[in-house]
Amino acid sequence: MEKPPATPVPSAQEQAPTGITRRRALTVTGSVLAGAALAGQAFPASAAASQDADAIVVGHGLAGLVATAELAAAGRRVLLLDQEPEAGLGGQAFWSFGGLFFVDSQEQRLMGVKDSRDLAWQDWLGTAGFDRGVGDPRGEDYWAYRWAEAYVDFASGEKRSWLAGLGVQWFPIVGWAERGGGLADGHGNSVPRFHVTWGTGPAVVEPFEKKVRAAVAAGKVTFRFRHRVDGLVTTGGAVTGVRGALLEPSGVARGKPSSRTVVGDFELRAPVVVVTSGGIGADHDLVRKNWPARLGAPPKSMITGVPAHVDGRMLAITERAGGRIVNPDRMWHYTEGLRNYDPIWPGHGIRILPGPSSLWFDARGRRFDTPDIPGYDTLHTLRTITGSGYDHSWFVTTQKIIAKEFALSGSEQNPDLTDKNIWQLLSRIWQTPEPIERFKNKGEDFVVAGTLPELVAGMNRLAGGDLVDLGLLRRQIEARDREIANPYTKDVQVMGIRNALAYVGDSLSRTAPVHRILDPAAGPLIAVRLNILTRKTLGGLQTDLSGRVLDASGNPVPGLYAAGEVAGFGGGGVHGYRSLEGTFLGGCLFSGREAGRAAAAATAT
Repeated sequence: MEKPPATPVPSAQEQAPTGITRRRALTVTGSVLAGAALAGQAFPASAAASQDADAIVVGHGLAGLVATAELAAAGRRVLLLDQEPEAGLGGQAFWSFGGLFFVDSQEQRLMGVKDSRDLAWQDWLGTAGFDRGVGDPRGEDYWAYRWAEAYVDFASGEKRSWLAGLGVQWFPIVGWAERGGGLADGHGNSVPRFHVTWGTGPAVVEPFEKKVRAAVAAGKVTFRFRHRVDGLVTTGGAVTGVRGALLEPSGVARGKPSSRTVVGDFELRAPVVVVTSGGIGADHDLVRKNWPARLGAPPKSMITGVPAHVDGRMLAITERAGGRIVNPDRMWHYTEGLRNYDPIWPGHGIRILPGPSSLWFDARGRRFDTPDIPGYDTLHTLRTITGSGYDHSWFVTTQKIIAKEFALSGSEQNPDLTDKNIWQLLSRIWQTPEPIERFKNKGEDFVVAGTLPELVAGMNRLAGGDLVDLGLLRRQIEARDREIANPYTKDVQVMGIRNALAYVGDSLSRTAPVHRILDPAAGPLIAVRLNILTRKTLGGLQTDLSGRVLDASGNPVPGLYAAGEVAGFGGGGVHGYRSLEGTFLGGCLFSGREAGRAAAAATAT
């Protein structure tokens, strides 16, 4: 990784009007100082008569709600626009599992996990691999690196107490996502850090939605649903508003595609515009256009992990207004996707969050090598799959494994956690969760059989042709099963299972006891066809630490801010090349808060 200067000298753009540098003022704990530093940029009161609001926020997802709440708390009048109807308030975050990345949390300590800010930063750097001008103020990774440093400080500092103060709670068992499987300073979480919110995604959205609705009741915020922004208005080089199309009213349920019939147009004015419109995951053509060669050939077939409105439109619109897009080739797609038997949006896919025990094979039945093990290295496995010549792969597993280890991403797939139903949650101890059983019985990607020949026959029927050879698959599974006889092994995956069982959290809820795959007592045998599932945009609009959108020269575009996925969750790519997981919702929270506070300070009178 390219190293930043030990003591970076702030550029002219980083220097606040009062002489306080932005790098010092806009740290995770310094928002009050940031407001003071930015107050000198306030817009003149004489312009107020021509304004429709003090600020316009484009996008009513999690980052937009957080930014709006911050602006309203500072007394600003805000217009919150979105092309979707009111049913979609909260955006993609509502559908999430609610995972949040904390460092040295109460929950970790309860589980016996020893974590620290330094260990988390080591893991972040090893995972992100920042290498694009970290030390150059015009480099693509210059602000991404600084956002990452601020975010790790946030996650190991006030993040948990801030959210807890808003009433958010977490399931006490901390998950261990993206384990890496390489060296200590390489990719992956050294320790469990994935905290599942009690109430999943809706419970993360709820406190900010309440704040915004209270501000609506107080006359500080106005919702403008069905307002599709088609352009940013600029005056004298500054962004001064938005224009676009009014879409016809829509009563569709949350997540369902809404009408795009235009019934009028609009233009609205404000001294600041905050763009929080999300990524590109629903537009497969746009995903393929930005697909990097390092991940192999773009898949011909993918399923979709986000609603249809996650279309990336505001990226190009903001770029036309002078904003700089960086790292567009960095993206995060999952390899364990299932076609939803009861879809909400077009091509709706659900991800399996696997434990470490299922055997993973390519489309021809050849077992993957390390680090292509369930739960270890998402993008490395993605590259392995695209390099196989096929767009799917297989888990071969047992009923005993899926009962303990399979979870499904999505608030709607976890009714026990989402509805905060303790008794339903406890039932996972003695039975396979009902959503898993429904997918096993109704989903087109599952094959269930009593014997291995029957399983292979079912796999070949499902995929078409005779890609999987019974003899080859049997030899590989039997070889792995022989490694179970001793408490030590050369099989890296079996080592990983035993490592997981040494962690009390995994032992209690996420890892099945070590057993032979072909043990009839663990059956029936199950094969799961896994599809590539589109999800997150890791690059985006480049922003400084106050969320101001920068132009190609590294200068802020006056009046323009961005937060959330459209800004690469901060700086145009806070994750670098890869994610540690639990950091997407957190990136929306942190970048939305910082942009909202900075925009409020910039509009002080």
